[in-house]
Order: sequence, then C-alpha cells, then structure tokens
Amino acid sequence: MAAEDDQVLVLEVTGHAVGGEAIARDPSGRVVFVEGALPGEQVRAAITEQRRDFARARLVEVRRAAPDRVAPPCPELARGCGGCDLQHLAAVSQAALKAAVVADALRRTAGVHEPVVRVAPALPAAGYRTSVRAVVRAGRAGYRRRRSHEPVPVESCLVAHPLVEELLVEGRFGEVEEVTIRVGAATGDRLVLASPTASGVSVPGDVLVVGRDELRRGRRAHIHEEVGGRRLRVSARSFFQSSQVGAEALVAAVRDAVGVGVSPVVGGSPGEPIIDAYAGVGLFAATVGPGLDRPVVALEWSRSSVADARHNLRGLPARVVRTDVARWEPQAASLVIADPSRAGLGRSAVEVLAATGAPRVVLVSCDVGALGRDTRLLLQAGYALGDVLVVDLFPHTHHMEVVCRFDR
Repeated sequence: MAAEDDQVLVLEVTGHAVGGEAIARDPSGRVVFVEGALPGEQVRAAITEQRRDFARARLVEVRRAAPDRVAPPCPELARGCGGCDLQHLAAVSQAALKAAVVADALRRTAGVHEPVVRVAPALPAAGYRTSVRAVVRAGRAGYRRRRSHEPVPVESCLVAHPLVEELLVEGRFGEVEEVTIRVGAATGDRLVLASPTASGVSVPGDVLVVGRDELRRGRRAHIHEEVGGRRLRVSARSFFQSSQVGAEALVAAVRDAVGVGVSPVVGGSPGEPIIDAYAGVGLFAATVGPGLDRPVVALEWSRSSVADARHNLRGLPARVVRTDVARWEPQAASLVIADPSRAGLGRSAVEVLAATGAPRVVLVSCDVGALGRDTRLLLQAGYALGDVLVVDLFPHTHHMEVVCRFDR
C-alpha cells in the first residue's frame, strides 16, 4: 500500500534498465524507474525519489500484467529477502529481456546501429550458485532487504547450490558479521570465510572455516573446482565465477568466440602469445589456451589470484604476471581474452590491449553499462564488433555475463 503522502502515478512500462528496474515516463516525459515492473505492463507506482532528470518508484499495483509475469517461486522474497530481483518474470523469458538490455546499451552508449545479440543455451535456474556472501544477525545467516542494510535471515535459497544452502540455513555463526560460503560443485569441497573472525562458527566437520583475521596473518585456505576438464585451486580471497555450470558456459562461449576446434583467429608468429587479461585464477588460460597451440601470458593484480593461477597453470606453456593491466607494457600478441571487473576495461586498458596488435579481442563483461563504454573505446581503437552472446549466469536476477568478439 502507498502512504497517504506518496505521489502515485499510473504508468506505461516501456523497457528495462541496466540496473534491473523497469522504465516508464511520467506525464511530463521524465523517466521513472519502477522496481518490480515489466515491459508492456500498466502499473500504479508510488514515487520514492525525485530528481530533475528522473524519478524512482515502487510498484503498488499491476493493472495490466505482462504475459510472462509469474508469482515469485521463492518464499523468501515475501519475507523481505532482496537477493533476487527478477523472480516475477518467467525463467524462460529472462535471458531475452537481458539481451534486449544489452542491445539497447550497445545502441545508446557505443553507437552500434543494429546490434545482433544472441542468447546462450539456458542454464539451471535453481541451485546453481556455488558462492554466496551473507550477512549474519544473532548467529543466523541471511541476505539484506532490497536497497537496505537490514539483514533478513532465510530458511531456504532458491538459487544456492545444495552444498551452499545447507550451510546458509543450518550453519550457526556466533558473533560473525558476514560470511562468504564457497563450494566446489564437482569436488564437494566447502569453505566458509568469516568476518572479522571465525570464532563461534558451527558447521559440519567437512567444511574448512577461516577468519579474515587469520588470512591477514598469512593463513592460506582454498577449495578446488573442476571446469573444462581442469582442476582449479580457488583461494578464499580469489575471485571465481559464482557457479560451476556458469564457468563451464563461459569457457564454452569464449572457446566459440576464439574459434577453438574450428579455425582460431590468431596473428603473427607462432611465438606470439595469447594475452589473458584479468586472468583471475587462470580459468581461461587453463581451459581455452591449451587448444590454441600458443603460449599464454596471464595478467592479474590480486596476489591471491596470482598465486592460484601459478598453481593452476603449472605444466602449461603459460606465464603469470602480477600487474595492473592498464599499466602493463604491451607486447605483440596473437589474441586477447579480457575478463575485467564490473568497472570494465576503461580507456587506459583498451589502449594497452590494442597496442598488442592482436587481430581479435574477446571481451567477457559482467556489467552492461561498462560493456557499452568498452565497446565504444574498442571501436575507436580500430576493432569491429562481431558476435555478442548473453550468458545468463544469474537466473532470477538482472545480472548477466556477455561475451563479445572484436576483430581488426
């Protein structure tokens, strides 16, 4: 229900924004972002934030529903959990909506006239997350309310892998403030990283428990996961994809963009390496690199990820360099694979990677806004946008991964 002093408008929803909200316009033409609405719907919405160029509103009533609107399948949403923001859209329709958001960003931000965006084969929409970060209150783990710091303990989690859900729901975490739960779906390894300390944590005996204070004192803790036929070590502080099936899907998408098994686009002499930028624990260097018959130079800044990558790439023609990609001295390369953080590549990193002379860049982007900016910069650097593939690694949320091919 809307409060008496809320301004409530009847709005026609026309699109979906990068951040997960629906897009409508008020009578003056100003953009209104509406949580919980879907394109094609008519809704009543209460204005919660007023700006000169836009406003935000919360959904009060759906007056005309989209045909693919469904009741959210997870009961925790009704209890206040803010972890999934797209459960009101049928799972089979979510990837198409995300593809439309990507196409819009490429048009608006990168200036691509008619972007062709494909969707990868669907991934499991439940039980897929092998890594979650949870807040703790009174020893119980949970998530936060949408746009709030208030913790909400949960009795289940639709998207958590069963090995994660057991710890999330049944674990007891003493005076801990926050936990990261990470498991290996293919190996059964389980790890709990507790902050600030692991004191008072009670979980099954097979779970490796470590506190952030212990990591600061030099303790090492890791799990193993298997992707693309490779066994990978992933330390508590290292970045890794939040689902094993998602990592497999990304490896398949990058292999396809590179041309592994067909006719890879590589240039220069056989000694010119593949550059794996933002290599993390070496996922692509370990799984895509061996199919290209070229050495790999893996660039990564995180000390923890660098240590894991050196472990994971032992025995392969690969070298790991600890560096900020934007400050790396470029060398001639036959191919670039880049998987930056949500901030994207940015101008400096694009200039560095373009200076390698690689005839193909495969960009793995986890933020649609950054993708639009990076695409514009790569086009300016002389690359042409080729295939664009949405990989829906995060069903029931607005998040996604996009794999793009750029050719010179």
